[in-house]
Order: sequence, then C-alpha cells, then structure tokens
Amino acid sequence: MRIQILDIKNFRGIASGHVIFKKHSLLVGGNNIGKSTVCEALELVLGPERLYHRPVIDEHDFYRGRYQKDDGSFLKIVIRVVLTSLNLKQQLRFHQHLRLWNEDELTFVDEEVDGISHADDPNVDWALPVVFIGRYDPEEDDFVGDTFFDHPLDDPDSLSDEEKASLGQGRSIFTRAHKRDCGFIYLRALRTGSRALSLQRGSLLDTILRLGEQGGANMWPAALRSLKELNPAIGEIRQLKSIRAQLQERLGRFINLASEGDQTSFYASDLTRDNLREVVKLFIATWPSNYPVPFSRQGTGSVNLLVFALLTMIADLKEQNSAIFVMEEPEIALPPHIQRRVVKYVLQEMGQSIVTSHSPYIIEQYEAENVVVLGRDDKSCFTGKPIDRSAIEQKNYRAQRRQFAEAILSRAVFVVEGATEVAAVNATSIALERFHAGYSHIDLSGVSLFNAGGDQEAPKYGPIFKALGKPVFGMRDKPNRQDQPGTRDNIDAYDKFWESPESGVERILVDQVPESVLHGFFKKVSPRPDYPANCGYNASMEGKELKALAQKVLKARKGDSYGYGYAAILIEQCQSENELPSFIRYALLYIDRYLTPSTQSNPIRSEGETTMSSETASDGQPDNE
Repeated sequence: MRIQILDIKNFRGIASGHVIFKKHSLLVGGNNIGKSTVCEALELVLGPERLYHRPVIDEHDFYRGRYQKDDGSFLKIVIRVVLTSLNLKQQLRFHQHLRLWNEDELTFVDEEVDGISHADDPNVDWALPVVFIGRYDPEEDDFVGDTFFDHPLDDPDSLSDEEKASLGQGRSIFTRAHKRDCGFIYLRALRTGSRALSLQRGSLLDTILRLGEQGGANMWPAALRSLKELNPAIGEIRQLKSIRAQLQERLGRFINLASEGDQTSFYASDLTRDNLREVVKLFIATWPSNYPVPFSRQGTGSVNLLVFALLTMIADLKEQNSAIFVMEEPEIALPPHIQRRVVKYVLQEMGQSIVTSHSPYIIEQYEAENVVVLGRDDKSCFTGKPIDRSAIEQKNYRAQRRQFAEAILSRAVFVVEGATEVAAVNATSIALERFHAGYSHIDLSGVSLFNAGGDQEAPKYGPIFKALGKPVFGMRDKPNRQDQPGTRDNIDAYDKFWESPESGVERILVDQVPESVLHGFFKKVSPRPDYPANCGYNASMEGKELKALAQKVLKARKGDSYGYGYAAILIEQCQSENELPSFIRYALLYIDRYLTPSTQSNPIRSEGETTMSSETASDGQPDNE
C-alpha cells in the first residue's frame, strides 16, 4: 500500500492543496512552504495513535486560525488521501470501500466519462480513498476530528438530519485498527525524540510492544505486580521504615486504619499502567563511560539513531516492504555517511518513503523523478508535483548529483560553463559585498552556482531548473562552434541569460579590469611554485603585452585544480566596484535585485546602471533594455 494523492483544505497554512507522491518521494521547497504541514496532514489521516491526542486539533490547525464563518456556521478541516497498490489481504479487508483508480490520469474511473468501459485496462487498479474531517463542536465547546472511508454519497438528500449534522455525514469510520493495517510510521524531526523512546501511548516503543507477539495486555499487570511485590519493598529502607512507623502511630489517632497488614507503604509509582507509561525510561550505557543513563541524556545524534533503530524494528515486524514511512529532516546531528545509510535502508526496506530534508547527502540518494517540488501557484493554491522525467536526462542527473542536490535546496540557480567561471563569480560577489551598499553575496541570497561543464552545455539546464519552479540565470562565453538545434529555446527558458562577446572567460577578466589590477595579480601569483615556467613577468609591462601575459597565465592555470586560485586572486586585486569585470558584475547585481521583492518589477534600473539582455554589444558592455 502507498499514498498516491493528498488533498488538503483549510489546514494550517494551506487553504487548498494537492500533492502527488511517488513510491519514494523527497519533498523539497523553501522554508515555511508547507513540508511539515504535509507530514502532519498525512498523520491526521493515517496515524494510528494520532487520535490519542486531545484535542485532536485546535484553533491553530485551521487556516489563518478561522474555524467559524461570519454567518455563524463552522468551517471544516478536510484532508483526503488516496491509497493504491493494496496487497490481496488489504483488498479483502477493505473490499466494501474500494474504488477503481486510473493510475495514468490520477482519477477514479467512475468519475471519468465512459470510465467504466476502461475498468479492465492495465493502468486501472483498486484504490482506497479515506478522509479526515475536523471542526469545532459548539455543544461540547471542543474541537473534534476523525478519519472516515471516503466513499461517494449516492444520495446526500436521503441522509437523516442527524447524519447530515454528523462529523462524517454518514461515512463509515476508518478505525485505529484499519490504520494499523496501512503500516503508517511517522518520524518527526527530533523535537519529539523524548516521546518516541518512551512508553507513552503511540510511541515507537509502544508500537513495537503492540506489534510483537507478546503484546502489552499481560505486560502491564505483571509490571505493576512486580513493583508492588518488590522484596525488599521500598518502604523497608531504614529511613522510610522509621517514617512509616511514625505516620502509622500519628494517623491512628485521627483515622481508622486497616486492622491487618501494613497500614502505610511506599511504592515506585501510582501502580497504574498510565503512570508507568510516563515514568518508565530506557537507560543506555555508551562508551567510554559505560554508565547507564536515561536515553534523553545521550547526544542528539545518538538519540536520533536510537529512534531510527526502533523504526527498523517496526519495519521488520511488518511484512517486507509494507510500511509507509514518513520522516522529517533525518540529517539532524548525523554525519554524512550515517545520513546515507539511513536513507539507503529506508529506500530498500520501506514500501513507501516520504522524506523532507535540507541535506544534499540525502537528496542525492533520490532519482530526479522521485523529487516532489512543493510550491504555490498563481492563485496561491498549494501544489506538490514530481519532477517531469522528460525535463532531466537521467545520465546528466546521475553525473551531477551533488550539484543538483544543492540546486534543489536553493532559492535560485545561476548556471555557468566552467570552474573558472564559478571562481570568478564567487570572487566578484565577495568583492561586491565590500563595495556595493545593500548587495548580498549569492550564497546569502540562496543562489546555487551550477557548473555546466562547457559553453554548449550551459543552455541545456534552463528548462531543467525551471521545471523545479526556481528562478534560473545563465552565463557562458561566446561558443567555439555552432549551437545545436534547440539551443535558443533552452536559453529562452532562463529568466536571464548572458552571453559574452569573447570566446574565453580569461579575456573578459583581463580586458575588463585596469592594468593596476593585473600588476597586483602578477605580484601575488608570480612567486607561487605553481606559476607557469614559460610566463615571465616584468613590472614594466603594459598594454597588450601585459594583457596577453595575464591571459596566457589564466589559461595555463585553468580548470578545477587551478581555476579558483588564479581567477579569484585576479579579482581580489580590484580596489573598487568599477574595477570589477563589468560582465560578471552586472549579472550579479541583476540577480541580486531580481530576488529583492521590492524591486522585482524593475530588477536593475537604479543608480544609473543598465540591464543586460541575452545578447551583448560588440564592446563587451551590456545593451540597454
């Protein structure tokens, strides 16, 4: 069984939303976009223990905190889920509530025109729709909510007034036992790690006890009896025994105490199962102290791994690949190699995983088609859609996994053609922070630099990153050969694309900085042991001779091994904004202003600066728009 569709109405920050899931889904989006809200919505529908919480929902769970209309009627939280890929056991269990589902169209067959005639198509299978409904109950002055089988109501008018007023309007309740058959497991970010490792109702330890053969029915009476029959009893401790004797003597003056046995006793708890759930703690001894302490005293990373270990136990207690596993930010306090191990286990052992993360080490474990991009459309409707497989070539994605992972996490993407360009852009951005008031470095603005690996490759990434719903900018040198068909369409997909009039970034760097910067550059690099042997520098050089030598040195030390050092050192010699290479400077200022909300409508028309189009003038300076 797996979750395929989630529809949300009036929940938290989502007035209306629709999310499509894959078998394994990585949810990505900016901060506060709604990743945690999606996970909480799924738990309300499918979490077996979620309804233990009282109240199930409250005022803040309603969109904008509004649960009553102006006319006095009450708004509802409605969360719908469509479950597909049911095994035979699940089909038999829920057969009365199943509906035929079109996997390609993501619709119920009985809602399609002539849909029933396609009931035997290979893309049609049984699905289970369920819905959580929550609202305010004025009679109880409380908020109520429950999950129901979401079958269509054939004749709503035939419902009695009582059914119409009921929470589910005549629908059958999707019980806690039903939810356990779905195998839903939810691991929040470790804000709640202390509860996960306790014995409270619905905790991971409690879930393991319930799933295991031993269960908990006989455990609690046995535990309570053991506490009561401790030998020696806690009250037999010398100091406590003395107090007991004094209490019995004093109390006997005022109260008729029992005539037999001990009239006063000390026990380790209230001797109720609920009290034990609260007070029993897991103790763990770790190296090097080897002294057992409550799990909550362990480090955050250790607690996180303890929680994950419990989840693997739950997965093993269920049928192979049957659990629906939802996990928020598993990277917290875990080193990269452990992050990879956690995700690898989830992808291999869980029937479905839905994960949120801000870690590139986790994101790179997922194929592009499993990345679900969350966002808002033009009407502020919340959406979540997997990346279109046709938008990204798998071989490109696999070869550039780490870069793609960082781009997925970014606010915007700036595609450049090589390592030297990455170095030059970074160095120019650092310099602009010093020289240009109000400018923010591209890292601080959330812009990811993406090395395309060549002038012919740079245009290809425009449509790819637009498919992620991000602003995307691009820059390349003048191509050395004719572009392939479709290149212009790819360039048009960029929000802005700059093309140099020169065939190499080295010439741009050399021609667009003063000679004083070039001399400062040579003073820095000529003593270095990796300085090219055939590039003798003389402080008396000037003009074309000086520029030709600088270009020769930059080309000789181009690439990943040298590109950052030499290109960055050249730009570091600039002493003012005007000395920076204008081609790169204007592009960075454009991006900075584009991402500033107050100036998006006119990104770069301030302080007399001109904008840059996809084409540049013959002198290398940007055309006016």
